[in-house]
Amino acid sequence: MNIQKNDKQNATITGIFFILAAISSIIGLKLYDPILAETDFITSSHQHHHAIVWGAINELILCITATGTGLMMYPYLKKYNESLGLGYLSFRMLEVVFIMMGIVAVLAVLSISQHYANHAIDKPTATALGLAFIEFHDWTFMLGPNFMLAINTFIYSYVFFQTRLLPKKLAILGLTSACLIMLAAMLEMFHIIEQISTLGVILAIPIALYEMSLAVYLIRKGFQIEENK
Repeated sequence: MNIQKNDKQNATITGIFFILAAISSIIGLKLYDPILAETDFITSSHQHHHAIVWGAINELILCITATGTGLMMYPYLKKYNESLGLGYLSFRMLEVVFIMMGIVAVLAVLSISQHYANHAIDKPTATALGLAFIEFHDWTFMLGPNFMLAINTFIYSYVFFQTRLLPKKLAILGLTSACLIMLAAMLEMFHIIEQISTLGVILAIPIALYEMSLAVYLIRKGFQIEENK
């Protein structure tokens, strides 16, 4: 009975982590607008210092919650396939590493803007450095929340599909959404589509729906442990 109770608690915590990860990622990206969405970001970024720092804090929360989902689900995946469980956790951690690299890149641009405001660097040099860090951030975004996310989502959804740890339809949605976000990453890497584009958003919607559906299911019902005994 205690084991079943712990399983339900673990599932609830995992679901909450997924929800917090989604919320913090959206807020973080939006608060980065003064750098990522403005043409004259060098002149204006330092004026939005607090907003950008809060954006970084939200992305740090994203890193914590993403790590949390990895650690919470690993024991269940390992139970059915140790190699796939370890593979999922590894790619989840790589996703977090790329996100943290992106945070550093954005904060570096903020510092460059501040140095420009203090007349410590001329505008052409500041703009060139800033653009380099923005491009660095864009690549980390492609490789982390897109490419690595696709791999780790495919792995755990495959285990769910094979073991019926979660409903089959939900696992199929996970497998499909993982393939779509991987497609988005590849198209972005080859500059066939822009990182923020209509097609990119369309390809990303399924995985967002999947993670929210998974979160709600885990909070309400937990893992289907009994069905797998």
